[in-house]
Amino acid sequence: MSIRHGLLALLERGPRYGSQLRTEFESRTGSTWPLNVGQVYTTLARLERDGLVAPDGADEAGHTLYAITETGRTELHSWYERPVERTNPPRDELSIKLAMAVGAPGVDIRAVIQAQRVATIRAMQDYTRLKAQALTAIENGQARERDDVAWLLVIEQLIFQTEAEARWLDHSESRLVRLSVLAERGATTEPPPAAPPAGPHPAHASAPAATRPAQS
Repeated sequence: MSIRHGLLALLERGPRYGSQLRTEFESRTGSTWPLNVGQVYTTLARLERDGLVAPDGADEAGHTLYAITETGRTELHSWYERPVERTNPPRDELSIKLAMAVGAPGVDIRAVIQAQRVATIRAMQDYTRLKAQALTAIENGQARERDDVAWLLVIEQLIFQTEAEARWLDHSESRLVRLSVLAERGATTEPPPAAPPAGPHPAHASAPAATRPAQS
């Protein structure tokens, strides 16, 4: 997740100070990716170092304000135009856990899958409930427009992710069942009978040769 670009996007709407940026970022994303103030100010310092933001005085309460620079605005719009790269997918703890659990001694991988399925379905239900609340707020005109629409998009993406995860868990369990059946079938199959040795059959070798009756 690009915190840098998220902060640049908020600063494009006008100068802001650190804790204000944190509050607006979490409002847009429904606190899905909570930030602490220290992380915000660390990111602002790096953005300032790179010439993407600059200090812009202070507000009446004495908070130091930051503003986006032209270089920052160019970088922000370039980010909007670039697709998110998938060549280096983020580490996924569930994928790593299942990969390690396969064949691990004393680990029932089907129990691991079942426990995760319960948690995934529970998360999907929670996300669906939050989506319904967001839709109700938007339809009743109680939404803060941009922030609530942004949160709705984030929550729908989370729903799609959990749905895909549930399907993947089902697939993984079916795959393991099929592979275990194949392994059991291979273990119980009797080996084919050995081929007979080359040469005449012993019984034929000991039998007398057929003779033509003598003519009188």
